[in-house]
Amino acid sequence: MTTDELRDAYLDFFVSKGCVRRPSDVLVPNDSTVLFTPAGMNQFKREFMGLGDPAFTRATTCQKCLRTGDIDNVGKTAFHETFFEMMGNFSFGDYFKREAIHWAWEFLIQVLKLDPERLTITVYLDDDEAYDIWRKEVKVPANRISRLGEDDNFWPAGAPTHGPNGVCGPCSEIFYHGNGPKEVEIWNLVFTQFNRLGPGELEPLPKKNIDTGMGLERAAACLQGVPTVFATDIFKPIVAAVAQQLGVDYVADGPNGTRIRRMADHARALTFCIHENVKPSNEKQGSVLRRLLRRAVIDAYQMGQREPFLHALPTVVAEVMGRPYPELKESVPRIRNVIREEEEQFLRTLDNGLKRLDDLFRKTKAAGSDTISGKEVFDLHQTYGIWVDITESLATEHNLRIDRGGFDKSMEAHGEISRPMKGAAAVFATGPLDTLKSSYHHGSEFLGYTTTEAEGKVIGILEQGKLADSASAATDGDPLVVLILDSTPFYGESGGQVGDIGEIKGEHFLFRVTDTKKDNDFTLHIGQVVEGTVTLEEAVQARVDPERREAIRRAHSATHVLHHALHIHLGKHAQQAGSKVEPDRLRFDFANPEAVGRERLRAIEETVNHRILQAEPVSWSTMPISEAKSLGAMALFGEKYPEVVRVVQMGDFSRELCGGTHLDNVGQAGLFKLIGEESVAAGTRRITALTGKAALEFVRQEEDLLADVASTLKVPTNLVGERVSALLEEIKTLKKQASQRRTETTPRTSADDLLAAATVLGDVKVVAQLVEGASPDELRQLIDVLRRKAETGLAVLLLTVADGKVSLAAGLTADLIARGLHAGLWLKDVAPVVGGGGGGRPDLAQAGGKNPEQVPAALDKALESIKAKLAG
Repeated sequence: MTTDELRDAYLDFFVSKGCVRRPSDVLVPNDSTVLFTPAGMNQFKREFMGLGDPAFTRATTCQKCLRTGDIDNVGKTAFHETFFEMMGNFSFGDYFKREAIHWAWEFLIQVLKLDPERLTITVYLDDDEAYDIWRKEVKVPANRISRLGEDDNFWPAGAPTHGPNGVCGPCSEIFYHGNGPKEVEIWNLVFTQFNRLGPGELEPLPKKNIDTGMGLERAAACLQGVPTVFATDIFKPIVAAVAQQLGVDYVADGPNGTRIRRMADHARALTFCIHENVKPSNEKQGSVLRRLLRRAVIDAYQMGQREPFLHALPTVVAEVMGRPYPELKESVPRIRNVIREEEEQFLRTLDNGLKRLDDLFRKTKAAGSDTISGKEVFDLHQTYGIWVDITESLATEHNLRIDRGGFDKSMEAHGEISRPMKGAAAVFATGPLDTLKSSYHHGSEFLGYTTTEAEGKVIGILEQGKLADSASAATDGDPLVVLILDSTPFYGESGGQVGDIGEIKGEHFLFRVTDTKKDNDFTLHIGQVVEGTVTLEEAVQARVDPERREAIRRAHSATHVLHHALHIHLGKHAQQAGSKVEPDRLRFDFANPEAVGRERLRAIEETVNHRILQAEPVSWSTMPISEAKSLGAMALFGEKYPEVVRVVQMGDFSRELCGGTHLDNVGQAGLFKLIGEESVAAGTRRITALTGKAALEFVRQEEDLLADVASTLKVPTNLVGERVSALLEEIKTLKKQASQRRTETTPRTSADDLLAAATVLGDVKVVAQLVEGASPDELRQLIDVLRRKAETGLAVLLLTVADGKVSLAAGLTADLIARGLHAGLWLKDVAPVVGGGGGGRPDLAQAGGKNPEQVPAALDKALESIKAKLAG
């Protein structure tokens, strides 16, 4: 059975048992407790707490997941992966142990045709109910059922006596013993039946739940009789593609087998994450991607690869995973661009970084130590981008370890640690809106597609984050209050569109809305009670600021037209990567590997305005998401959409999934004026534009500015460009003449003279000199010349005095930077001597001072400081 067939068979089987088939959640969920979706149950947290959709009480999914807890084992062991798919079936107060156990056995034996003699079972040591179902009803022999303790068969591990408070329960695991994998856990059935109140205090839940997980890839390995997930039909082509890119043969137990498998895994994870608009960075999800990518590049580098290669693999990943995830193919060009740019950037520093790392290994061993200091590890991370887990893994190969505690302290000191919440208590954290959700399951009804004014009822009042029965006008500071209505015309900020403002009136109060958000399907009206007192259950009249809403509608509809124009002039790869829609102002992020030139920007602007002039109708309808996709409606990758979606159509040229507010026809957008284009990330560009009144005002301001310039230059507006060009040419000539005169009259110090006068400190030459008659720019140029001449082992700090002020500049060769020296820090020691301050990069820094008489002392300080730093 292929992996695709296994996935379909699992889902079809549980649909036949009455489970609702739900789509996979996105990899980055709207959940502050995790960075990535770690398991199938993650999207059903609300259902497990009894706050979800009562329309279904049992579900089945195949969930895209990403975990990095065992990243060092990826490629080394048979079954560790970063990205993987988890098949699951769930019950929310519906079926329980008996059905979960019987159905698992039925699927394994009758559908997958596994030999029951190859299956063994574990249950929690006190769970007689589960044991009896397996032994007496399923008829599994007692010698193939094991009772295990808290750490193995209770979720979360250790919960009965010392685990975290919250929802918990025993579990039962199913192991397969086959010709391929010798033994592998293929299924875990979790019976969440308790709420842990404290040590040893387990309170039965009013409704018991089922949470199961079956690893797709490891189950496929069992069915296909192969020893690892990397030998399955869905991984083999990726592994082969890695080997082909590197020009080697893949030998599973060869010296490079682990590296090739790890690269294949990381390429798959990168493809799926970047598809969902996660980009490599130094923060949160982006930092995980950067670690994965750099580890793969280092693996290839150690095999002799010196050119980017990883960017070629998403094409293969998209082909292999195309059946369940056909949308991947559309993103391949964008994914490749992001990976290639990141690869190239890292490769530029990797050679020096690895040399530094090898030197560190050698020095650590020579000192008779087996531990690399945390500060050294942090310096590698900060200067060369070598992540701590990569250093740790490479150190292990040399029988060394790292001071992880010291590294964490250095990270904390630089504010670089960001951790999500952990534990069951965090997973099932509740808030005031969860309480409200139990009474108003569907949240707030949105009426704003057809009106800006409507009646409603106050169903919730939040003051300082807590539910209240009433709120009154304040006399000191007007603290923010949140009103929640059962129905509202106010749009809560989402999908890039800002929230509405306006007012809510009741018989006894007036509430000014200054912003609107969304949470838990509720619309949160944020503002102040300006008159009277608002109470729960009070009838109200809600009125959105209509002029502002209209301006937002203009900008939002214009983003759809802009998206259409980008596809015409740049190509289908120019997919939306985010947007911000404000009154008559928009910014639109899209995938593109390079800057959009002036001519194409003008063509894009003309296309948008041409569509506006056509005044084609805007309409919307709701439909199942599968139908919307079949009609070609564009969706924002990485966005989680419901089963029924809203499709906005403009004429016959644009159809997109969108929950925002829009115009009745495109012509109402008025003028569209593009005012900026820039890079925001690797492979992502941003266009900023104006519509309606803001666009008209911008054009008028530009006209006024041009008129002012023409008046100053004393020429007609149509001759401004010609006159400015003439002036620039004149300035260029005058500068050249001034430079020539200065060269003739000013004695200059040559680079050779400075090097000849250098102070030698061990293997380092230090140039610390006053250069008379030089400008700050000339000091920098002189430093560049000195570094080129010396190549290595040179530290330079130059000063010049002009108009009673001191200018300083410092520079270091690359080898000194690798040794931990920093030009900016050196200059910070010296500049105060001349009454100044400044700083800069490790290789080049500048400063200024106001005490020329202290120049000799500053030169002495420069030598003293660099000597101390070299000694340290």
